[in-house]
Amino acid sequence: MHLGLFDNWTCALEPTRLLSPSSPSVALPVKIKSPTLHTLYAFLVMSISSACAAAPVAIAIHGGAGTIERSQISAAQEKAIRADLERAAKAGYAVLQQGGSSVDASVAAVVILEDSPYFNAGKGSVFNANGVNEMDAAIMDGAKRSAGAIAGVHRVRNPILLARKVMQNSNHVMLTGTGAETFARQQGIKFMPDRYFYTEARWQQLLDARKLERLQPRAALPAKSYFGTVGAVALDQQGGLAAATSTGGMTNKRFGRVGDAPVIGAGTYADRRCAVSATGHGEFFIRSVVAHDICARVAYRGDSIKKAAESVILDELKVIGGEGGVIAMDSQGSVSMPFNSSGMYRASIDTAGVLVVEIYE
Repeated sequence: MHLGLFDNWTCALEPTRLLSPSSPSVALPVKIKSPTLHTLYAFLVMSISSACAAAPVAIAIHGGAGTIERSQISAAQEKAIRADLERAAKAGYAVLQQGGSSVDASVAAVVILEDSPYFNAGKGSVFNANGVNEMDAAIMDGAKRSAGAIAGVHRVRNPILLARKVMQNSNHVMLTGTGAETFARQQGIKFMPDRYFYTEARWQQLLDARKLERLQPRAALPAKSYFGTVGAVALDQQGGLAAATSTGGMTNKRFGRVGDAPVIGAGTYADRRCAVSATGHGEFFIRSVVAHDICARVAYRGDSIKKAAESVILDELKVIGGEGGVIAMDSQGSVSMPFNSSGMYRASIDTAGVLVVEIYE
């Protein structure tokens, strides 16, 4: 939704505070002396305030796609996973309801998923071939077309917060490795000891991958069971879209491998019409520039978000052997969450406030 002259300052402020043009806390676009103009101004403010209150907001999140079978997840685990998905979606939605930006909401949701041990990001990150957690993340503000990304960092508690710092406090889009960590320390980003990221389940996945690799040697084992990424897309009251993605990468990865999550246009992308966060076998998402392809179909062909996302994930990506899924949202808050794997952890709260939490197809 666009409010012209008032775009940058109305929806985030309380309507009653806007009724006094002399208020020192409000920077008015014009100085109003005439009582008639003041009355007109008050009417405009109340009209805009009503429009802001009615402006649609929505959020969708994912916790990774891949081989997710009911037989592999206990009832207790599924309950905990669903609870964290719901908590993340509600946290992001609350930000939107309070007038926060789509960037704020996306980050709020992803931070909760990064802090959960159940998803391959932050605390729950998988181990690389050296038994180390190596994380990537990206965020993009569709309204400003600005973006920030980091890759190959260790011990950063919330990589998405670092990606946001890159977007807002640097002249760059992507920082990697030790350089990204130096920047993180300068920005006050929180680091955690190695033990914080250790989970027995992730360590066992590494051991299993090493065993399989000894039987089938290859440089980087694309074990389908070990996909995982978290992400969020959101629409705020000002009509702004954003996308955020965070991942621990692929189990047993080596050689400094970077997947699609931090690559703008591949695993993360947003503009004023469309926002996408992806999850799956990153090499295929990079080759197909999946996130941008979906948004390009919306922008240039006029495809619905559903048609665009499903065509790319269920047709184009699948043809070349790519496995995974996306969450995608358009400027009206419509959501599409297609995947071509056996499952994808996902949740959404639509413009009517309806919450959906799903795992399987």
